[in-house]
Amino acid sequence: MDKDTLKAWFQASRPPFYIATLIPLTIGWVLAGQEGAWHPWRFLLINAAALMVHLATNLANDYFDYIQGADDGASIGGSRVIQEGKIAPAALKKAIISLYFLAFIVAFYLMITLDLWAMFPVVLFSFCSSLFYVAPPIRYGYHGLGEVFVGLNMGPIMVVGTYWVIAGRLDWLPFYLSLPVGLMVASILYYQSIPDIDTDRAIGKRTIAVRLGLKRAKIGLVGFWATIYSAMIALIRAEYLYWPALVGLLTIPVFIRLLMLLRKTTDTIVMDGYGKYVRILYFFNGVAMIVSILLQRF
Repeated sequence: MDKDTLKAWFQASRPPFYIATLIPLTIGWVLAGQEGAWHPWRFLLINAAALMVHLATNLANDYFDYIQGADDGASIGGSRVIQEGKIAPAALKKAIISLYFLAFIVAFYLMITLDLWAMFPVVLFSFCSSLFYVAPPIRYGYHGLGEVFVGLNMGPIMVVGTYWVIAGRLDWLPFYLSLPVGLMVASILYYQSIPDIDTDRAIGKRTIAVRLGLKRAKIGLVGFWATIYSAMIALIRAEYLYWPALVGLLTIPVFIRLLMLLRKTTDTIVMDGYGKYVRILYFFNGVAMIVSILLQRF
């Protein structure tokens, strides 16, 4: 595999978005670790399976959006490796199948060795909802349900699921802490759909942003993060999180900066570039939660 091919696959994988997977997995892990159940090899296997599913999801989105015409020349969404002629659709399809297969093997191994067959419906739901975000016949991302399923998968399912595999039991605390995490990941997807409102509308992709329109979609972002910050404060007041989580509130000026920038432009390429601010908000709030959990025993 030559250098250009490696660069193309790196582009298709969209590494900056992997933080969306790593944070909920780490939260579930450190919660279990506070009870003395660290099991690093289990955590590494969970990460391997989750990252393969995440990569498969990214590739599937590129593949099926291309087939549907959602990522045509007018769109700025996706990695655009197909449109730029860097990777053939058939190669993407093979990679998608291989990644889902390998991820399922890892999940199956964990269920067998840890006798966690009760997790099978959750695993099956996660795999199916990952694939059918844009894949026919369901394509729930085309019906304004993307944020719901992504928030559920990368919030409660990842946090609680990781805790379950590591600690060997279920508990309400991981579920409570997963709620703002799921909302934060959903906000990343929501924001990424805003610059593509016109192209999504043209091919019948009825995302929440398309339904709201550009002006109200920008206001919707305020609703997301007002809810997230409120949830963080509520968790701290309830002593489910400790004071280090308050550091996450220091990102409020970053969010205000994002809103000010959005008010000044309707340029889709410029708005797409501002997506980095939402990822920064997620990263610092997620890390603040992890540090808060780790410091609870002190």
